[in-house]
Amino acid sequence: MQWDKERQSKQERLSEAASLANGKVVATEDIVPLLERIVHPYDKVVLEGCNQKQAAFLAKALTEVDPAKVNHLNMIIPSISRDEHLNLFEKGIAEELNFAFAGVQSLQLSKMLAENKLRIGAIHTYLELYGRLYVDLTPNVCLIAADKADRHGNLFTGYNTEETPMVTEAAAFKNGIVVAQVNEIVETEELPRIDIPGDWIDYIVPADEPYPMVPLFTRDPAKIQDAHILMGMMVIKGIYAKHHVMSLNHGIGYNGCAIELLLPTYGNELGLKGKICTHWVLNPHPTLIPAIEDGWVKQVCAFGGEVGMEKYTAARPDIFFTGRDGSLRSNRAAAQVAGLYGMDLFLGGTLQMDYAGNSSTVTNGRLSGYGGAPNMGNMSGGRRHVTQAWKDMAPGNGSMISGRKLVVQMVKSASKFGPAFVPELDAVKIGRDAGMDSVPVMMYGEDVTHVVTEQGIAYLYTAHTPEERGKLMGAISQGTPLGDTVSAEELKKFREEGRVALPEDLEIDPSRATKDMLAAKSLEEISEISGGLYEVPESFKKK
Repeated sequence: MQWDKERQSKQERLSEAASLANGKVVATEDIVPLLERIVHPYDKVVLEGCNQKQAAFLAKALTEVDPAKVNHLNMIIPSISRDEHLNLFEKGIAEELNFAFAGVQSLQLSKMLAENKLRIGAIHTYLELYGRLYVDLTPNVCLIAADKADRHGNLFTGYNTEETPMVTEAAAFKNGIVVAQVNEIVETEELPRIDIPGDWIDYIVPADEPYPMVPLFTRDPAKIQDAHILMGMMVIKGIYAKHHVMSLNHGIGYNGCAIELLLPTYGNELGLKGKICTHWVLNPHPTLIPAIEDGWVKQVCAFGGEVGMEKYTAARPDIFFTGRDGSLRSNRAAAQVAGLYGMDLFLGGTLQMDYAGNSSTVTNGRLSGYGGAPNMGNMSGGRRHVTQAWKDMAPGNGSMISGRKLVVQMVKSASKFGPAFVPELDAVKIGRDAGMDSVPVMMYGEDVTHVVTEQGIAYLYTAHTPEERGKLMGAISQGTPLGDTVSAEELKKFREEGRVALPEDLEIDPSRATKDMLAAKSLEEISEISGGLYEVPESFKKK
């Protein structure tokens, strides 16, 4: 029995490519020939595509290989966000895609799937995808991005480490080949710190330009609507204060940012500082700065970085995890684990919910994927430590279950696209037509504990059946088809029982829900509050 076939395969590939490398260093112009020698047909290939940091140079190079030499690849790309990611399938280089999030490529991905130009292995959560790298999707080749490297392959991934260590280790310790594009090659002593040791890395190549970064988690307070502010006030008083929520995550969107900007104003008015929202699992949102500066926040565990926040995170080491060099150390996998098991509450928005509370970002013509939302937005069956918020969710029926995580979905009851609550999710038909083995649901209704609309809060954790969940959601979506199923008597009863809360039940005056309630009304104001440490990204600066 031969026990080292994978190791021998790696050595053969390295030997084939030996003439193209000077030690571990490959010239920029030699990257395509290198890939043609180390990537074989039917390989499983990780291409780093974080939410923000992209191995763009390597992505483009892979699209330029000869499809006669490199084909039938199974591409593992956590976040599909560049044209090159899908061009691999257009050119016949790749055939299967495993991913977690699609973002701006969601429309094209949906179109290509309908045209049978690619096969989707699965739409994953981030943790699920990372986990499979150590089970049945272990990569033959891993293509990553870093800020700096020395000639020995030691990497400084810097402010935006994100998923790099997790995907690299899966290849490096299972005879895979790891190639890192870097912005700069420096002497060892010039590396600010070593984030990934050189013996994990086979090749480093200077990219033709620095890897791109976008301010993905920046939301301009000027675009926050009064409805977001009203919902934020209800969340603070009717959920965070009610359940003593200390640790939490906010998903991307204006709803969460409104809450962050209400803490130093409305939160102080309610006397809640130190009683809620002290520990966060969160990308460094600029809109959290006023709360940090006002003393609300004790600690932030970051999935990734955010453009413009580099100096601020470095100047607040008591709040953020930072390296010896002072810069942020982000870690997407570690933050997902923290979100799954370490925090009290996940709050996010959604595009569509059915009458049982299931929701999905997979809608007609759009295949967005899930990212990490399902990891953070579920009941965390493995958790055993108890907090007050956790205990508040206990079934109370004699069960030994001590509680559950709070999962809050925020959505306007209706928009220009129609009611937010629908009898059946678009995802049902999309999954069926695509031949998927299961419906691509982002959040299951039984995991959701609260739904918030501009009309009020539905405490879904008090429901015992899917039908009850529908009734509670209908109570806060009056004027919609679902709302019409709830009579005035039922609504009155739900309010009296505390299973639904409208603004007046929480003693909130909707007329106060204006931008005057926010701690900052623009990104420029946030920069001033930070003492100039936060630098507004160019794309957000007022022209």
